[in-house]
Amino acid sequence: MTTGWLAVVDMQRVFADPDSPWAAPRFAEAAAGVRRLLPAFGDRVTFTRFVAPGEPEGAWRAYYEQWPFALQPAQAQLWRLTDEFVDQARHVLDAATFGKWTPELARRATSEGRLVLAGVSTDCCVLSTALAAADAGVEVLVVADACAGADDDSHAKALQVLDLYRPLIRVTTVAEVLEQTP
Repeated sequence: MTTGWLAVVDMQRVFADPDSPWAAPRFAEAAAGVRRLLPAFGDRVTFTRFVAPGEPEGAWRAYYEQWPFALQPAQAQLWRLTDEFVDQARHVLDAATFGKWTPELARRATSEGRLVLAGVSTDCCVLSTALAAADAGVEVLVVADACAGADDDSHAKALQVLDLYRPLIRVTTVAEVLEQTP
C-alpha cells in the first residue's frame, strides 16, 4: 500500500458539469487518475467539498457578488460529489475556503507524514491546500495527472509554481505514486 494520506479535492458536480461556470475542462481525466489512486490508499482517503458559506464575510462578499449562482446551501446538487465518488467517500470534509488544510485534514495527514493531493482545481483549491500543508511541515505530493485546472494553461502554470517549493512539495504522476513502496 502507498504511504501517506490521499486528499481528493473537490470532485464535485459544479466542476464536472460542462455547463457550469466553474467547469474544469479536464475533469474526466483527473477523475480517471483519482480512480487509479484510490485502491492504493485504502481507508486513508479524504474527499473534500468546496461549499458556500451561509453568509459571506470580508473579501468573500465580492467573490460571491461575482458568482451569485454558487450561494447555495451545502446540500445543493452543485456541491455534491460526482456520482462515481459518492459511494467511495467514507471521509468527507467540507470547507468554505479554497484551501482544505483544516484541522481535520491536518490530523489525518500529519499522522502519516505525507499528503498526496489530487482533484480540482489545480490553480485554486489544490494549490491553496498544498501551500498550507507544506507550511505546516507535511511532505506534499501533487499528482499532476489526477488534477485538472480551470484550463490547460492555468493547470500547467500552477504545477510550475508548485514545483518551485521542492522539496516540501513535489509534482508527480499517478504511476510514480503507485510505484512507491511503504
